[in-house]
Amino acid sequence: MIYYTVAARATHEEKIQRSVFIGHTAPVATEDEARDFIAQIRREHAGATHNCYAYSLGTGDKPLLYYNDHGEPPGTAGRPILNAIRKTGLTNTVVVVTRYYGGKKLGVRGLIDAYHSVALQVLAKAGKARIVPSFTLILTCDYAQLSPVNQVLHACRATTQETTYGEHVSLRLRAPEENREKLFKALSSLTGVAWTETEKK
Repeated sequence: MIYYTVAARATHEEKIQRSVFIGHTAPVATEDEARDFIAQIRREHAGATHNCYAYSLGTGDKPLLYYNDHGEPPGTAGRPILNAIRKTGLTNTVVVVTRYYGGKKLGVRGLIDAYHSVALQVLAKAGKARIVPSFTLILTCDYAQLSPVNQVLHACRATTQETTYGEHVSLRLRAPEENREKLFKALSSLTGVAWTETEKK
């Protein structure tokens, strides 16, 4: 299933009612990566009043969603940040919004708007990356089968990353997850061809 995440790490800073808000975002693949990024920002901004955050991981009907208000009134920081991630159609994305209190209270509505806005701004600054889930396999074939193998790879949009010539031809391939069944079925129809899957992404 194709999904979108942020294209790169990014930061965005703005002053709202005397408080300084700094948004930070990064693409992540696991919850550990998300938590590591959050910990890094909290270390870098240890003197901040708040480091509120949210992340979304996975695709499908039940992605992993998490947020934390980090001392702000419940529902005024983490959830608006998460809503910004969801609104932009992103997953495998973490956002931290740092706040340095400037002496003026924003109220519940003001906090919700501020955290949501800063999160949207940093996500826009990071840009979107289209991710096509894929997997890697090592394929070995006889020289006589190289031409039909290449035809199958082309039809299944598999790309050759490395080729080794010896007694047999060995190919390191990357193929879209959505074409897995089609690729394996086509390769199974050829003689003198063997493969092993090495990695999913």
